[in-house]
Amino acid sequence: MSYTPFQSVISEILQCRSFAVVGVSRDPAKYGHMVYATLKDLGYTVFPINPSTDTIGDDIVYPRLETLPETPDCVVTVVPPAATEHVARTAGRMGIRYMWMQPGSESEAAVNAAHAAGLRVVYGGPCIMVAAKTRKKP
Repeated sequence: MSYTPFQSVISEILQCRSFAVVGVSRDPAKYGHMVYATLKDLGYTVFPINPSTDTIGDDIVYPRLETLPETPDCVVTVVPPAATEHVARTAGRMGIRYMWMQPGSESEAAVNAAHAAGLRVVYGGPCIMVAAKTRKKP
């Protein structure tokens, strides 16, 4: 993997065991589904979040971050920037340590909210699917 300004945070995130993917989709052609499926296929525990669906395959889809059965290590956003800002605040209140804003889900306000919430955050371009594929299964 080539160097990015987030290299140390990326390395820490890839050592996490559990992820929440906010903006998961039932449509395999959409990035929300691809992120979820990639992390799951790599052996991570993945909690899909989308208020508009109940299941993906055999997996329960949760309506909000706050409804998860346990607190994940990292939250990945695949939603519009305004929603990412809200997710950052919620993640901070829940004690989640890491946040990965997929390309297109970030904004200056969302990044500022994540930092204010005490999250270690990746934003501005790196894709978790690419980074995760360089790691061995947890």
